[in-house]
Amino acid sequence: MAAGGPAAMDDGDEKGGLRTALGGLTTRGRSFLAAGIAAAVCAYVLGQTDLLRVGLLLAVLPLVCVVVLVRTRYRVSGTRRLTPSRVPAGTEARVHLRVENVSRVPTGLLMLQDRVPYVLGPRPRFVLDRVEAGGRREVSYRVRSDLRGRYPLGPLQLRLGDPFGMCELTRSFSTHDTLVVIPRTEPLPPVRLAGEAPGYGEGRQRSLALAGDDDVIPRGYRHGDDLRRVHWRSTARYGELMVRREEQPQRARCTVLLDTRRLAYQGAGPDSAFEWAVSGAASALTHMLERGFAVRLLTDDGTSVPGEGSGGFAGSVQESAEQAGLMLDTLAVVDHSGGGGLSHAYDVLRGGNEGLLIAFFGDLDEEQAALAARMRQRSAGAVAFVLDSADWVQGDIPPAGAGAVSEERLRQLRDAGWTALAVRPGTDLAEYWRQAGQQGAAAQSVAGGGTTGFSGGWS
Repeated sequence: MAAGGPAAMDDGDEKGGLRTALGGLTTRGRSFLAAGIAAAVCAYVLGQTDLLRVGLLLAVLPLVCVVVLVRTRYRVSGTRRLTPSRVPAGTEARVHLRVENVSRVPTGLLMLQDRVPYVLGPRPRFVLDRVEAGGRREVSYRVRSDLRGRYPLGPLQLRLGDPFGMCELTRSFSTHDTLVVIPRTEPLPPVRLAGEAPGYGEGRQRSLALAGDDDVIPRGYRHGDDLRRVHWRSTARYGELMVRREEQPQRARCTVLLDTRRLAYQGAGPDSAFEWAVSGAASALTHMLERGFAVRLLTDDGTSVPGEGSGGFAGSVQESAEQAGLMLDTLAVVDHSGGGGLSHAYDVLRGGNEGLLIAFFGDLDEEQAALAARMRQRSAGAVAFVLDSADWVQGDIPPAGAGAVSEERLRQLRDAGWTALAVRPGTDLAEYWRQAGQQGAAAQSVAGGGTTGFSGGWS
């Protein structure tokens, strides 16, 4: 939930005064003014006194409305609140607007308008009746987008009018808010993928603290530490309070690799292959975080999110919610990269054992398929979802032999140890995830001589 800070509007202090107000004359006000001037000129030419009075009345009325509206001191504050401020694509968010009259005089008729991007829907407009001194009015509207992204909301505009509709003054508040539309995420079945540690959701190793007084590894005292863990010998040695390290669990790691190369995808829009890959990456990282893994998002250009902690992974379980939000915010605005290969991602992955690797690839040529195959060498397990974008472009006939090329790339990945699946349009990620678990179970069973039971789901 996000809130816009209050902003005040004081029409009596506006620079430009009457000139600005005259520019705010409505069609009715301009018509009255033009009619009055025309009547006054005709009365002068024809010598008609009564017509002159009518002309002066018509011309003076809009001018009097301008003066009254300018000299009336309105101080109005406005706030905006989003519920929620981060929504999946295709989901509605509600925007609450509140206008408060903080002056000592009541306002006239107020017309409220909020600026929103066209992809979120029509621009909302509201008409507010007279607001008493110290009073407030609250209105709300809904926004929805099928396209992920970051969309600015505001500034909020307030239009003041006189009772006769002769003049309108528009003022803008300075506050803005941002609605983040993240990719759609899909709940995935609880299956174990090839290369995971035994025990669903418990893929953890433990870093043992040395128990002996001579070889204990102490650390500095932190607020909230149990005083019974104080190591007095180290405290005396270092001159500050030191405590023993306890046995520390190390979270199993998972890297979600997203191929964003422009040449690897065809088509655009919510149903394109690239959007499926982005949504799949979001679903995978959310699922693995829920299972207790330390997850990072990696793109083909070598960018790693969150990019902090050990090797770019989150440092603790408590950080998972924040890191999930950061990675989803990144996927909300991720776009095609201009790179032509996966070499930067390979350089990041080859540094050491990065645990489980889940990749979403677009079209792979022979060179990139060979490079992707080598990524498997440093991973405990690897699952690849390969999108042949020609299948996703409706009305296009794939070139001759395209299917055979795709199968050759899949075979190349599988020979290197990947669990590789070809993604076709119209199938949910949950089904492919289940197939990946079954293929991984079969591969483990064959490797272990049929003794490893990986079949079925895990709860």
